[in-house]
Amino acid sequence: MNILYCGDAGISRGVLVSILSLLMNGRRRFDEARGVMVEQKEACEPIYNIYIATISYDNVMQFEAKTVEFFDELVKKYNKKSFVKLIDATDVFKANLPKKNMGSYFTPCSMLRLYIDKVPELAKLDRILYLDYDVVCRGDISEFYNMDMNGVEAAGVLDIYGRRWYHYHGLFVQDYMNSGVMLFNVPECLRSGMFERAVELCVLRRMMLADQAALNKAIERRKLVARKYNEQEERPKADTVLHHFSNNFKFWPYFKVQKVKPFEVEKVHKVLKITEYDDILEEYNKLKGKL
Repeated sequence: MNILYCGDAGISRGVLVSILSLLMNGRRRFDEARGVMVEQKEACEPIYNIYIATISYDNVMQFEAKTVEFFDELVKKYNKKSFVKLIDATDVFKANLPKKNMGSYFTPCSMLRLYIDKVPELAKLDRILYLDYDVVCRGDISEFYNMDMNGVEAAGVLDIYGRRWYHYHGLFVQDYMNSGVMLFNVPECLRSGMFERAVELCVLRRMMLADQAALNKAIERRKLVARKYNEQEERPKADTVLHHFSNNFKFWPYFKVQKVKPFEVEKVHKVLKITEYDDILEEYNKLKGKL
């Protein structure tokens, strides 16, 4: 399975937790009869081809090669065929600067997934599962990853907030996807020019959540999948496969934006009151000193 993360050195802690969750929970499946995730004892360890795209630009702290080497050693302990590789997309980024959105809330690295078609090593792949650095795996992602993508550019889950306000196929049609978990059918994206359209939008138009907005506008043929593949609420459901620690809005006793990331162990416990990831976070605490 081809997995892509994009970011600078600041996302290393999140990527470590995310990778650990893939390794430690990748063989779990939801048991409908019992209503819980269970380990598939007979299943083989999944093979993960993990790419981390980064840039060296202006004040961006490039993701460090030594950190990627550490991640590579880590995944190989589970399956020798897995790997983690660093992709330096600096030249591609400089040649296609998202000029209208360079001063946005997010770092320029958040837009690197839009350049897949311009990075030869990524453009040659059949499909790529993009994950934000704050996505935690709770179970086997193979069913999602291997689903039929014929004629579809990308698959994802509706954004829990944006779906109410943004519509692309009719006023009452909910089709605005959250971009934190996206499965790209790379050959179809190349054929349609989807990535080129997304980059052009970022170059010419200032947008809120530019990378997500550009993808939603550029994708002509999308596949909406079950919420369990990108649960954006602060607490996962019993059948959640990928839990996205995205920002959540709180309205009581006053409005605030709640931001808790999976590597913020104390907040995960005290604010979200989540303990089910403790085995992953315990391993994270042992390893974070190597970052």
